[in-house]
Amino acid sequence: MFTDAEYPADPYPGRRPATSFVHVDGVGYPLAADGSVAPDGAGIDGWLAERGAPPLAGRTPVLAYGSNACPSKLTWLRENLGLTGPVVALRARCAGYATAWTTGLRARDGQRPWTLVAMPDAVEQHAVLLVTDDQLRVLDVCEGTDAGRYRREPLPDGVVAVDGPAPTGPVHAYLGCHPDRLPLRDDDGAPICATCPTPPSPP
Repeated sequence: MFTDAEYPADPYPGRRPATSFVHVDGVGYPLAADGSVAPDGAGIDGWLAERGAPPLAGRTPVLAYGSNACPSKLTWLRENLGLTGPVVALRARCAGYATAWTTGLRARDGQRPWTLVAMPDAVEQHAVLLVTDDQLRVLDVCEGTDAGRYRREPLPDGVVAVDGPAPTGPVHAYLGCHPDRLPLRDDDGAPICATCPTPPSPP
């Protein structure tokens, strides 16, 4: 298992585990490909039930391509936006979409976040969060769907493949729709992708 201290949220997007995991109370537990939880090897649904949480069935899969894949950010969501219950995060491969720096900065800390853009040849490693209805509402608040910063919509079939239990239903993703959350572009009009490790300086 690991603690949030091993995966700080700053600088954006924060560090993320190289494996699938479940997270609760500032602690993460790696998930095996068969869905068992380390270190005791319990099945994920049984592990969730022991903590009074719903099983995987019925949870909404959401692509976490930025800070939401960072354990420390999950704790921030608990402390600031009321996220409750264990969070299930499955390591995922995303094809046909790439992360890009946004035109604007986050109001709370002045860091430049990412958005997701269609890019046919792109292949990136991210995470898929399997969230309850209450957890999904918290993510929507965090991403500003009501304020029009991001919109949440299902990705096309075949875009995301996960390590571990297959999610039921389409994988959702947050796509920037406010001018401050559209992709920053270079002089040729191409998105400045997150593969550029240093975010562009604020204007």
